[in-house]
Amino acid sequence: MKVEEFYQQFHHWLITRGPNYVGGVIIFFIGLWVIKIIRTRMRNRMIRRGIHSSLQPFFLSLTITALYVLLVIWVMNIIGWEMTIFTTIIGAFSVAAGLALSGTFQNFAGGVLILLLKPFEFNDSIQAQGQDGKVTSIQMFYTVLLTADNKTVIIPNGKLFNEVIINVTREGKRRLDFEVKVGYANDVEKVRGIIENAISTSSGLLKTPASRVGINSLEIDSIRYVINVWVQPDNFLTAKMALQEKIIKDLGAAGVTFPKAG
Repeated sequence: MKVEEFYQQFHHWLITRGPNYVGGVIIFFIGLWVIKIIRTRMRNRMIRRGIHSSLQPFFLSLTITALYVLLVIWVMNIIGWEMTIFTTIIGAFSVAAGLALSGTFQNFAGGVLILLLKPFEFNDSIQAQGQDGKVTSIQMFYTVLLTADNKTVIIPNGKLFNEVIINVTREGKRRLDFEVKVGYANDVEKVRGIIENAISTSSGLLKTPASRVGINSLEIDSIRYVINVWVQPDNFLTAKMALQEKIIKDLGAAGVTFPKAG
């Protein structure tokens, strides 16, 4: 009796549920084949469109993983497995993971946006988060800067992308501004001529746009001159120190007097 009972139950299951299982298995293997084709085409399309190499593995992995999950859920529905508990567990895990990794996700999103929108690129000099340096690495979660005094600064991408970023490299040139104070006893045109000559005979300065020298303000004990010259971004600090030193030496050699401190 038990054998007959088992046979009848198995026969009933085979007739009522068997086609679902067979259909689910067929759909599963067809789905694997389709996902494989999608992966190949997606990889080729990202290469053709020039998507950043750091983003390609992420987008590919995210898309393929999502397709695998959808395929498994679809097959489970075809077979007739109960999804309520499974969905509840996934939902609870997603909420917990979201709360625990909210900062990490923010940094990740910032990294994706930086690589896609390109407010700066590798080797650009930028000013951000109170830091000034050259970009040596753009990772998914953080960006690395090398400052002029050889310090490595690591900035989370979430904070970096949500604040002001000054890219001093993108335009190909940078204006160097500084001021010089001289006493009222000096001839204005003489001082201007000495500064302009120092600029014209200095190396490392760009000829265009043209430099500019003028009186910025009149103070109680001095005249304040402002100097604007253009330099290559990588040469900014070197050109600044060299030009300031040359102007002070030339003014001193010509007998120009400076206001007394205090």
